[in-house]
Amino acid sequence: MMDLKTTRVRYGIVAMLFLVTAINYADRATISIAGTSLSKDLGLDAVTMGFIFSAFGWSYVIGQLPGGWLLDRFGSKPVYAASIFIWSVFTLLQGAVSYLSVASAIGMLFTLRFLVGLSEAPSFPANGRIVAAWFPAAERGTASAVFNSAQYFATVLFAPIMGWITHAFGWPYVFYFMGAVGIVVSVLWLKVIHSPREHPGISKAEFDYIEQGGALVDMDRPKKDKRVTEAELELDYVEQADVEPGVVKSADILASTGPAANAAPKLGYMKQLLSNRMLLGVYIGQYCITTITYFFLTWFPVYLVKERGMSILNAGFIAALPAICGFIGGVLGGLISDYLIRKGHSLTFARKTPIVVGMLMSTTMIACNYVSSSTLVVAIMAFAFFGKGLGALGWAVVADTSPKEIAGLSGGMFNTFGNVAAITTPIVIGYIVKATGNFSGALVFVACNALVAIVSYLVIVGEIKRVQLRNA
Repeated sequence: MMDLKTTRVRYGIVAMLFLVTAINYADRATISIAGTSLSKDLGLDAVTMGFIFSAFGWSYVIGQLPGGWLLDRFGSKPVYAASIFIWSVFTLLQGAVSYLSVASAIGMLFTLRFLVGLSEAPSFPANGRIVAAWFPAAERGTASAVFNSAQYFATVLFAPIMGWITHAFGWPYVFYFMGAVGIVVSVLWLKVIHSPREHPGISKAEFDYIEQGGALVDMDRPKKDKRVTEAELELDYVEQADVEPGVVKSADILASTGPAANAAPKLGYMKQLLSNRMLLGVYIGQYCITTITYFFLTWFPVYLVKERGMSILNAGFIAALPAICGFIGGVLGGLISDYLIRKGHSLTFARKTPIVVGMLMSTTMIACNYVSSSTLVVAIMAFAFFGKGLGALGWAVVADTSPKEIAGLSGGMFNTFGNVAAITTPIVIGYIVKATGNFSGALVFVACNALVAIVSYLVIVGEIKRVQLRNA
């Protein structure tokens, strides 16, 4: 039984991840809240808006693997702090495009959105690494669900604020406000976040509890320099393996350093990730789930204004209602998954069940094509978004399956596949809306992705377990 006197520092860590992720997603959504006014001022059609929406996705995908490598090389805390600060500066600068000519403003807006995406690339791999370092396996689903549910909370909190700012002051001030908030939080991050071994507030009882439960507490521990002596290696091995000095063999010592002894993960490890059927199924599923996310992040407020005739101010507040349901679903999905593990069900069953049920619920958004009441539309979208939240356990699966030596790179690979949807979703929907003059086909497109996610997890993924690297 866990010591009653133990600290609960890990809860503060996940709370900080929740806050940062909420700001992360709010910065992604700035363009959608400001989109209707911005497109009117700049004279943009649906396809052009789709490409501007997608600018974030291009660089976010490009930056995933380099971002994962940076995390494995330099650690989560400094890389994430720099990421928050830089993306916030680029968010703030987007407001200044209002001073440019129309042609220059479009090009600069695309460029700045591109740079925001590049700067945010390490964020979710870092979240996954920090959860893997701070939480035992039996709590990892809940912790991952909490930080992942911040994407919905971002809409709940910031969409009404950004809608009001756009209505009261104009769309450029949305970017000024969110940029300033992010810069402040980047400083707070440096004060709050530490690795388990270095945190000044953690008790021995809590440290032992998370370590014995499978937390990768030494993930950010500096790697051994190649010039280290065999005696130093033996001492380090003795400390970690809890064996008597003088009885270890050189082979044991070398095996203990393993692939992580190299500062940069090798190309061979990436090939191992890409050739693993389970991981490929997870990657496909994440792409489809992220398609639903980016519909809500980009086109949903525009859908409410243009298809349902709402004002920008009302759309900002109403968009928060489905997001509240998504937030509840997101937290509940993690709780259910971890509950199933505690009840003795397999990790595979515990992770897949909320995902499959949630994605089935998300397909109901198609019903919006057959109702005229705005109230019913919001209710259906809330139900669908609840399902999306319930099934958004991809990062828990990543924490369960990533090789511990390259957790950052593995998270980056996962996020690369998932966020290709950040490119395709805005563009595909833009073309559908321009070609048909409405959003009916767009809702069908998004719902079909939910069905593909179900097939991927049920047919391709198979057993969910941690991948063991071979020497590359």
